[in-house]
Amino acid sequence: MTALSSRARPTRRRTRAGTLPDQFAAWFAARGWAPRPHQLKLLANAAKGLSTLLIAPTGAGKTLAGFLPSLVDLAEAAPSLGPRGIHTLYVSPLKALAVDIARNLEAPVGEMGLPLRLETRTGDTSQHKRRRQKYDPPDILLTTPEQVALLLAAPEAERLFGGLRTVILDELHAMVTTKRGDLLALDLARLRRLAPGLTTIGLSATVADPDALRAWLVPQPGEAAQPAPAAELVVVKGGARPDISILASENEMPWAGHTARYAYGDILAAIAAHRMSLIFVNTRSQAELIFQELWRLNESDLPIALHHGSLDAGQRRKVEAAMAAGLLRAVVCTSTLDLGIDWGDVDLVIHVGAPKGASRLAQRIGRANHRMDEPSEALLVPANRFEVLECRAALDANYLGAQDTPPIRPGALDVLCQHILGMACAAPFDAVALHDEVASAYPYRGLPWETFERAVDFVATGGYALRSYERYAKIRRGKDGLWRLTHPRIAQQYRLNVGTIIEAPLLNVRLTRTSRGGVPLRGGKVLGKIEEYFIDTLAPGDTFLFAGQVLAFGGIRDNEVVATRTADATPKIPIYAGGKFPLTTYLAAGVRALIADPRSWSRLPADVAEWLRLQQERSVLPRLDELLVETFPNGRRHYMVAYSFEGRLAHQTLGMLLTRRLERARLKPMGFVATDYSVAVWALGDLGSAFAAGDPALAALFDRDMLGDDLEAWMAESYLLKRTFRNVALISGLIEKRHPGEEKSGRQVTVSTDLVYDVLRRHEPDHILLQATWADAATGLLDIARLSDMLSRIDGRIIHKNLDRISPLAVPIMMEIGKESVGGEAREDILKDAADELVREAME
Repeated sequence: MTALSSRARPTRRRTRAGTLPDQFAAWFAARGWAPRPHQLKLLANAAKGLSTLLIAPTGAGKTLAGFLPSLVDLAEAAPSLGPRGIHTLYVSPLKALAVDIARNLEAPVGEMGLPLRLETRTGDTSQHKRRRQKYDPPDILLTTPEQVALLLAAPEAERLFGGLRTVILDELHAMVTTKRGDLLALDLARLRRLAPGLTTIGLSATVADPDALRAWLVPQPGEAAQPAPAAELVVVKGGARPDISILASENEMPWAGHTARYAYGDILAAIAAHRMSLIFVNTRSQAELIFQELWRLNESDLPIALHHGSLDAGQRRKVEAAMAAGLLRAVVCTSTLDLGIDWGDVDLVIHVGAPKGASRLAQRIGRANHRMDEPSEALLVPANRFEVLECRAALDANYLGAQDTPPIRPGALDVLCQHILGMACAAPFDAVALHDEVASAYPYRGLPWETFERAVDFVATGGYALRSYERYAKIRRGKDGLWRLTHPRIAQQYRLNVGTIIEAPLLNVRLTRTSRGGVPLRGGKVLGKIEEYFIDTLAPGDTFLFAGQVLAFGGIRDNEVVATRTADATPKIPIYAGGKFPLTTYLAAGVRALIADPRSWSRLPADVAEWLRLQQERSVLPRLDELLVETFPNGRRHYMVAYSFEGRLAHQTLGMLLTRRLERARLKPMGFVATDYSVAVWALGDLGSAFAAGDPALAALFDRDMLGDDLEAWMAESYLLKRTFRNVALISGLIEKRHPGEEKSGRQVTVSTDLVYDVLRRHEPDHILLQATWADAATGLLDIARLSDMLSRIDGRIIHKNLDRISPLAVPIMMEIGKESVGGEAREDILKDAADELVREAME
């Protein structure tokens, strides 16, 4: 008997497919419930061994539907004499969601007395518990993609997962479009090899392309095989229409900025009028600022908490427990709470700032009144005038049921390299067999053997230019043809660095007390982590906001930030790299449509509608498929503003390419600034006169060929490509940030990756990691594909307006130029003074 067959689960007393056992039917009846059709459908599909994608609105019982087949299967299993291995693996994109689902499952499991054990495993789980789970695993394990990768890279992987029957993938849409999704797809392919009969269940409320997700859930065939049948699709219709409104404040809508300070009093009033509110923001710095300002205005002492990913895990768990117990009136949060979490008492979602995507808004709104038959109530609070347009477009999209999650990309090569090393950590592998396994994962379907071979060679040598350095040789092919680790320490290094989430270098923030002489004492509570580059801007005694408190910076000790509590009206606010979401293509089209249709302006606040009317009088408003380019003098400079509405990333790339072309035209460009809505370039040369004179170089300024030689020439000297390569090098394992007992600083990692990048560019320009870097840059920092689509859309449809002064539409982006780097009310005053001056000029 083989080891795998000896772990086979005992036979079960099968109920008829698609019907509930008496024990479960009684539990539903005792609660006054009846199983919903989609829950019974998943039960029937599981009995037939069919994988399923369930798309259902918030509150429809998706989670119970996903787990019901497993609970029934385990309930009907004969008692086991020893450890049974993991029966069901639940994977969530958020640690908080995994913990929340486990808590919700404990009710039916305990009330029915089901003979099973369920546990969570996240980065916050203790080392002792994680070690114990390897030799005594629970029946149901709720975890995250990174923990799945770690378990599969362990020698115990086959014993843990040999009897696996079901994998439940929650909020599937949020994972499959990222590198985490690539890693998860590869791990799912390995799980299918270890447990050939397993079925998958995907759960989601917001899906733009169901067929792609159905294919993602099942193994893909080899080149010569017939296409595999996709997972079954179960769609739940209905659900109460959400009640969404845009804040109608008595205060004037700001022209620019992202603080929404004008609305804090209105937000506090909305909190007071509801049981519990979730206040979503798009960045951690916004969360800190808004939490602090709400507390400053909170004369009624309403219990308000803060929740974001940089806070200490213990503090986050306390906030979650207080929410579950109904002890809070509001929580200011980021995306850490926007997926699937069921806080039953939440009756209002307040979204501060534009949502940047229709699907993201739908997801966040669903946190309120987490019941299918009750409408979710949401209040959108735009921070500036362009955000009013975006909020209106998002609201319209929500009522239409529109979804705009990005499509699934081809699998990333740096993730593939990481996975190859992980499989070598588990056991020696045959390259051909591993290639076939990898190609069965949807993002890597059709992966050419030559590309896979290059990935294996990279893990084995680092590539041609690096093969003489022993530290890059991590696997070696033996006489038996199998690839295995060159040294056991490689496995330890892999475990320390696994995953695809690359954050900026972080330092612990430790709250201490000071001696009588003002010297910070040792010890104290860790509040969370803050980015290293922000701390570099502080001097001892400077104040900053963190964990909802005003802290005084005392210095860095033992690689930790030492801080004390203090009072200051204008503390600095940490800015977190990569924290902003770009505007989606769908919402960008919605904003352009609003601007182009004066009949729709009646749905806008009066001051915003008047702003658009003045723009129509003083300049022009572009039609839906047009690009408006304005040129005007201001001070001693000449400005060009292009209103392309294609998102911050695409506009940054456009601005860099435009300045190169203007330089060639001898117009002396000095710089540019990009927002989600437009890009502005300023120069010493008279841009307006050059345009009006029909300068050939300017006539071709927005031609698509800028994405050819101009792009390559700029990329060759751009720091952005090095920044992208840094992330690729960390994910692939070329550079390791963490080592036993130590961690490289951000500067050390950057120096290491920059040196390697220069070597590869010079000696091996076709290196697999440079290929991965270009692919990442095209879809990430540069958004080349979106820029290309925009250039095609506006071909022959560019309207140039040469003005003698700034236009009303240009005021917001002009306020972004040369902002002072200050925080608090001082920043608001500077913005207001700048706005007043620009507005006076625009309106004269």
